[in-house]
Amino acid sequence: MEQFEHKFKIFSCRGSKYFAEKVAKALGTELGKSEVTAFADGEFQPAFNESVRGATVFIVQSTFGPTDNLMELLLMIDAAKRASAYKVIAVMPYFGWARQDRKDRPRVSIGAKLVANLLHAAGCDRVMTADLHADQIQGFFDSPVDHIYASAVFLPYIKDLHIENLSIASPDMGGAKRANAYSRILGVPMIICHKERLKANVVENMTAIGEVEGRNIIIVDDMVDTAGTITKCANMLMKKGALSVRAICTHPVLSGNAYDRIAQSAIKEFIVTDTIPLKEDKDSSKFTVLSMAGIFADVIEKVYHFKPISDTFVF
Repeated sequence: MEQFEHKFKIFSCRGSKYFAEKVAKALGTELGKSEVTAFADGEFQPAFNESVRGATVFIVQSTFGPTDNLMELLLMIDAAKRASAYKVIAVMPYFGWARQDRKDRPRVSIGAKLVANLLHAAGCDRVMTADLHADQIQGFFDSPVDHIYASAVFLPYIKDLHIENLSIASPDMGGAKRANAYSRILGVPMIICHKERLKANVVENMTAIGEVEGRNIIIVDDMVDTAGTITKCANMLMKKGALSVRAICTHPVLSGNAYDRIAQSAIKEFIVTDTIPLKEDKDSSKFTVLSMAGIFADVIEKVYHFKPISDTFVF
């Protein structure tokens, strides 16, 4: 009998093809062939144009602009399982719906748990993602989750800047754990910005806890949506005597007037990753984009060969 060969294939949904191509290049391979048939009413049907029987299939898709991208990912997973794939792994650089990780008021959904259930129901055997909005979302899954930290690309970049009188800031109390990890590794002080939010996406008042005057500050966040909080934080820190303010965030969602707010703010440099692409028709002169593709490629290779991935995690 011919010896069984464990095959490896990587595919992309439409929303993250730019990222998947970089991952495939880093792995020394090419993206698998697939297509999407669109119907007049907005419905669509993905299909694989090559065999995936017996293969470990990695499907790359971030769920920004989340509804269609999520649905396409679910359909691709289902198609792979029905085509007799050995394992199907969802590579989700940005995991949308992650802000809905708890029932914080009556009669609301827990969207992150629902998405985890949908991925499981579709046939997903494993999930890879970066900087979840809350670490405990991993517990929503009944399958393994490889939670990759963007600090692996941010920390070397920060160190190469050789900034004197550096402090790390969290834009709110919820991000204090992340900011503390950066400040501990870099050996610099931490600042916490405390905000009062009257309703979603609207910040009313903000103050800072920690020494601000005479410091060069980097604000650390996992995602930025409207940029209201992070720009208000940067402006407040400059008014309190900061020498400069930079910001880093893993997932540049950047909805509405976010680009304009950042351009008009006191932020000197906005450092992001490529889990979500920047909009080409917006002012991105302040942005520096660091790629996560190499790290994802490394984790994919290790998972495929059943190697440990613990050395990938910075914290």
